[in-house]
Amino acid sequence: MQHTPVLHNEVINLLDPQEGEIVLDVTLGLGGHSSLFLEKIGSSGKLLAIEADQVNLDIAKENLSDYSGQIDLRHNNFCNIAQMEFPQVDILFADLGLSSPHLDDPQRGFSFREDAPLDMRFDRTTGMPASQLIASLDEQGLAQIFWTYGELKSGRKLARTIKESESVKTTFDLKECTEKAVGFHAKTMLPQVFQALRIAVNDEMGSLEILLREGPKLLKSGGRMGVITFHSLEDRMVKQEFKVLATPEKDPITGADIHEALFEILTKKPIVPSEEEIAENPRARSAKLRILRVKS
Repeated sequence: MQHTPVLHNEVINLLDPQEGEIVLDVTLGLGGHSSLFLEKIGSSGKLLAIEADQVNLDIAKENLSDYSGQIDLRHNNFCNIAQMEFPQVDILFADLGLSSPHLDDPQRGFSFREDAPLDMRFDRTTGMPASQLIASLDEQGLAQIFWTYGELKSGRKLARTIKESESVKTTFDLKECTEKAVGFHAKTMLPQVFQALRIAVNDEMGSLEILLREGPKLLKSGGRMGVITFHSLEDRMVKQEFKVLATPEKDPITGADIHEALFEILTKKPIVPSEEEIAENPRARSAKLRILRVKS
């Protein structure tokens, strides 16, 4: 199984991996971006990678088997990056989008196009499936998820409908509740409903917050950190944290610079896919790439 890596040309051109460098890919997936890094860093380079989904990890190991002597692939979540004892790296990369198996395998519960258990976990060996999360929350807690992570104005009404139903255990159960709550608006709302629950199930925003705090600490002098986001909540967090890291420390009284910023932003505006890439891979349409570099 293969996965088309999003913004592949832009990632390689802007992160500019060099012979002998160390790359840490915290979202290995099926190894699409990692294979491109490996081609550039050569036999003297090293790839470190994290993948939360064991199925993806097994496929990636097969896809990258030609490089087995220079890769270190780990089953984990990047929220644990500070405890994983990685060395300093030249490049840290994260692609926060869903991998193809998550969307294409209906049994994972990420899509509303087929009926399946409502799971949505990236790592099915731990955590609470979406169906259990829904059952554990009251109406207010569920509505908060829909508002915070899906920006759904009808989140309260949907939460009430869900809690009034006998059970929501499958993707079609959730789809039917959405249709009952908002009628013909359900078609446009369903992606946001599923996104909100997926983010909550996997604590994606909490994990990203940790990555943005701990990831830059792993970069060598001149090291680069690139993050691809797929919705406004993620992109806003990356933009704001990169801006903080690239802003000089100022005297609270005079406003004068006290310490020069250790980082600089290489992407003044986020890099987005070309029309050609979107035509070839529609799932890339909402991707945004931002890159930070440690000043030499």
